Formats: sequence, structure tokens, C-alpha cells
Amino acid sequence: MKLSWQVGGLALREPLRISRSVMAERGAVTVTVEHDGITGHGEAVTSVYYELDVARIERELATAQQELAGCDPTTALVSGVSGAPGVRSAVDAALHDLVARSRGVAVYDLVGSAPRWPVPTARTIGIAPAHRSVAAACELASQGFRLLKVKIGAGPEELERVEILRDAVPGTRLLLDPNGAWTPDQAVEMLRAAADLGVDAVEQPIAPGNPEVLAQVAADSPVPVIADEDARTVSDVRALGSRVHGINIKLPECGGIRAAREIIDAARGFGVDVMLGCQVASSLGIAPAVHLTGLARWVDLDGHLLLARDPWTGLGGEDGTLRVEGATGLGVRPA
Repeated sequence: MKLSWQVGGLALREPLRISRSVMAERGAVTVTVEHDGITGHGEAVTSVYYELDVARIERELATAQQELAGCDPTTALVSGVSGAPGVRSAVDAALHDLVARSRGVAVYDLVGSAPRWPVPTARTIGIAPAHRSVAAACELASQGFRLLKVKIGAGPEELERVEILRDAVPGTRLLLDPNGAWTPDQAVEMLRAAADLGVDAVEQPIAPGNPEVLAQVAADSPVPVIADEDARTVSDVRALGSRVHGINIKLPECGGIRAAREIIDAARGFGVDVMLGCQVASSLGIAPAVHLTGLARWVDLDGHLLLARDPWTGLGGEDGTLRVEGATGLGVRPA
């Protein structure tokens, strides 16, 4: 089996502002595995937060290339490769794509997680003045989105923005994502206000790194609290147990489809709901998680919709729903 890669870039339609940063573009590396004339693809994207740049991705792919040389695809699918979670996830996606294509099935059939098509997805609205947020929300609602994820900061004006949004699109559900911007004491007040506003759930309200405090915040919250950065591994999820209401799984941050399935099984064992999230990526980078949506309560897979130009196609999503029904492998192709 051969592994190769190609470096590219992804520009956003407009800069995305969250509580800790602003992003206008990111690097992307397309990973290809080939065996017996069949190819599979995956994607690794850069991340300042996780200290993953193109140079590091290429170094780790060179190591993976040696690990996979002469290896059988099915065996490699089980053993995986070394490296950062984003790199492991890209190789894992390519291997799933390859094996599923060789068997003439979709990846969701390969892993036993068939979704009910079409799959509604959330759409993200970054931190912006209220009038811009409302304009974006109304436009997205007109396109068919019925679930919006609102990036939110720590100021009291942020809840005013959420209230204005709720009134502007009354038939749309809202998720809030502070990206850990709230203090524990502030989180209690903000979560109560979020419940009064009819918010569906709040993702990682406090800074990651203290899951015991997050569990206490969740215990006092009248709205579901979803752990994100504090639930990166199956060990994290087992440590939290049933003390949060949900966990957000992003394949590039946990290591891929196989790692995500293990985390999902652990969460469901505790009666905890699952959210499937993403980084900004092309349709190729988003596709692996779409094949797991049959196991999730919340789906937030809109990273490809934020791009100025998506180099891959096959997922849909522009009308608020994702579709790869009937395809083999990951179900995407170059645009």
C-alpha cells in the first residue's frame, strides 16, 4: 500500500471570529492511499490551537508512509498510524475510504452507523454585531437551516444578541458556543439566561483543563452542557461519566472514525448524548463524520460551507441538510 499527499489551502468566504481568535484561511493536506489500483482519500488541516502546521503534517505523514509500506489496508485500518490526531484522522479517513470502495459499500455501511438521510446540520454564526448576526441568521433560515450555532463571548451584550437572534428567526433552534470564554461563576448566570432564551444546549462554557469544575457547572445548569475540549479522548469521557449532558466529537481532534466510535460507545454507556462537530475543512475533511451521524443527537458539520471555494463535492448542506446516500467510500469527489 502506498501513501502520498498534496499540500493546498482553504480560504473562508469571510473571516470567522470566535472568542479566542479570528480565522480567514487555513492550510490543508490531501492524503491518498492506494492499493491494487483502488485509492482512498482523507484531509488534514492546520490548527494554531493544536500547533499543527503544514510542516508538521508533512513530517508525520512521512512517518506514516513508512509505517504503511507493504501493509494490508484492512490490517492498517485496525492498527492505525502514529502522529497528531489530525494526521491520524486523515490517514484513518483515507483507509476507510479505500476499504469501503474495495468492497463496493459506503463507509457508514462499513462501520455500521447508517444515518437517516437527509441529515440536518447546524450552521455557525461567528461573533459579530447584532445587526450582522441577524442578517446572517435570516439568510440561513431562508435557505433551510433550522439549527444555528452561535459563537458567543463573555460580555452581557452577547446574550442580548442571542435574544435578538431568537426573535428574528423564531422557528430556528440555537446552540451557543463560548469556546471556554466564561468563568465558572459567570457560566452559571449565563446558562440560566440561555435556558430562559430557549437555547438547545451550550458547548464548553468554561476554559478546558478542569473537568471537575465543568461537571459542577453542568450539574447546576438548566440547559444541556456539552463538553468539547474536555472530552477529546475515551479516557476523558470515562472520567466525566454522566456528569455532562453531551460530548462534542471532532474527528481531527480525537484521531478519526475508529477513535470516534470508541468515544461514542463510552458516552452512550453513560447515557450521554453525542454531538458531531468539525473544524473548517473541505467536503473531504467533513465527510468521515457525516458517516457517523446516525449515532448523534446534534450534528454541526458545516465546515465546508464556510469556504470561498470547496475543492471537493458530494455532501450537499447548502439547504441545511447533508446527503451522501448511495455512494461508495466517503462519497465525495474533486469539484
